[in-house]
Amino acid sequence: MNKMRKLRVRKVVINIGVGEAGEKLVKAQKVLHILTNHKSIQTISKKTNKDLGTREGMPIGCKVTLRGEDANEFLKRAFWVKTNKIASYNFDYEGNFSFGIPDYTDFKDLRYDPDIGIFGMDISVTVDRAGTRVRKRRRNRSRITPSHRVNRDESMEFIRTEYELEIVE
Repeated sequence: MNKMRKLRVRKVVINIGVGEAGEKLVKAQKVLHILTNHKSIQTISKKTNKDLGTREGMPIGCKVTLRGEDANEFLKRAFWVKTNKIASYNFDYEGNFSFGIPDYTDFKDLRYDPDIGIFGMDISVTVDRAGTRVRKRRRNRSRITPSHRVNRDESMEFIRTEYELEIVE
């Protein structure tokens, strides 16, 4: 098989939205550090919403981006939490997918800490082929042929075989 046609997990983004700055956000960042052993960054509000109590520029959550082997190891642990099943509607038409985990204590070997509380998270996974950076780079940007793009069915088959995952219709 041509190595340029082989699919790969480009990145995994783990996001916890808390809706406010302060102690809750610090606890969410601690949860991400425990799970990934990486430093998280804060996500910033883009709009002011009086109903939710957010202002533009206010930190409202945190996220960590994993690539390479760290991303694969985290995905295996996250799929274990989901009992190696994921719904087919979680995949978009470009082959990327997202799913949620309601509580960080569902991960293996993690216990509830009353000082932290309960935090759920959203996990977004980007699947692509080698060479797709050509479409996103700043210098000498170029188009990618439709045959080189990843579609939903290819991505589902890749995840099914690579991670021994059951995709529920």
